[in-house]
Amino acid sequence: MKLIDISRELTSAPVYPGDRVPSVTHVTDVNAGDAATVSDISACLHNGTHLDAPCHFFQNADDVNVYPLDTLCGECFVAEAAGVLTGEDMEKILSRRVGIERLLLKGGATLSQSAAFVLCDAGVKLVGVEDTSVAAPAETAVVHRKLLAEPIAILENLDLSEASEGWYLLFAAPIKISGADGAPVRALLLERN
Repeated sequence: MKLIDISRELTSAPVYPGDRVPSVTHVTDVNAGDAATVSDISACLHNGTHLDAPCHFFQNADDVNVYPLDTLCGECFVAEAAGVLTGEDMEKILSRRVGIERLLLKGGATLSQSAAFVLCDAGVKLVGVEDTSVAAPAETAVVHRKLLAEPIAILENLDLSEASEGWYLLFAAPIKISGADGAPVRALLLERN
């Protein structure tokens, strides 16, 4: 049994253009003679490996806590893909295996609007990418809105370098933050026998 950490380290992960760069600051420090080290963190909720929430793109919508844990944890398929995926590309990926409910895309792929429509029609519960955004830059809002309206869980900024194409068990629960439009995730894959 092999466990693969597919999370990026928060302070060194790529940052979406315009988002705050995360930092950790020591408030007290044992190395400076304090009794304990206590630190503050400053970060955008979309830094590092994270989950997007419907309220990221919709007014008065649900926060990250809308997703049941069985959406974020369970069997998933890792597929090799690169570039901006079309609906036809997505149909080919989904036709490789029957019953894909959680799909992680390895290789720098992002989604076009037509790919997002195919995912919704196929009943996918979760999609994850290695990029800082699930969407191609020209279609960021429309792709996010289509997926989050379902709601399909979106994991972004994954590190799938140690995962080969195939089936795994995924564990990707976010930090519980009420009202949050996104939340950091420690995402793990467990190889299936």
